[in-house]
Amino acid sequence: MTKQLQNSEIVDFLCNTEFKAGLFDTLKIRYRTYICPFIELISLVKPGDKVADVGCGSGQFLLLVSRFADNPESLYGIEITQRLIDNARELFSQYASINYHFETFDGSNFPEELSKVDIIFLIDVLHHVPRKHQESFLKNLINIMKPGARLVLKDINGGSPLVFFNKMHDMIFAGEIGNELKMEKAKELLINNGLRIIEQNKRRMYVYPHYTFVAQKD
Repeated sequence: MTKQLQNSEIVDFLCNTEFKAGLFDTLKIRYRTYICPFIELISLVKPGDKVADVGCGSGQFLLLVSRFADNPESLYGIEITQRLIDNARELFSQYASINYHFETFDGSNFPEELSKVDIIFLIDVLHHVPRKHQESFLKNLINIMKPGARLVLKDINGGSPLVFFNKMHDMIFAGEIGNELKMEKAKELLINNGLRIIEQNKRRMYVYPHYTFVAQKD
């Protein structure tokens, strides 16, 4: 299904899903797929996968996984902001048959539940971590992964001149300037902390320069 999936289908699905959230959160839930490669990311989920999203925001990516991925077994999201977890629970509230769970965490101590999942998504989270803590953040996350699990790191390429637009985006929507890494540096951190790169790519969506790594713990 994901091969034929279009952003317009994603937006239609989210716009027809009833939920209550603030204006900025609502816009991000419904339309982020136009500037973030959700279709590509959804296609990485395999049948029977236990899926986790670290920094899950309002939960829209996991909801899309439940709707458009190939039969995931369970969905687990963590986020540091209670408002966003409340949004996620609201978003999923009409889908009672889906095996999902959301909870807050402190941003550095990862829940033991992550040691049970098959694939972890880290989507535009790392550049919100202070630069001096980025390596330890990744190291702690990788340490809790089980052998054979995959980490999908999707972030903004700090080596592109277009990173300026993401910094302006974050200033408006998050009230902060991001700490985007160059693609090569992100790859180095993954490898140095024991992961094997099995897939990588970069692409631009409008003015946003993305990179994605799929890395496995052997």
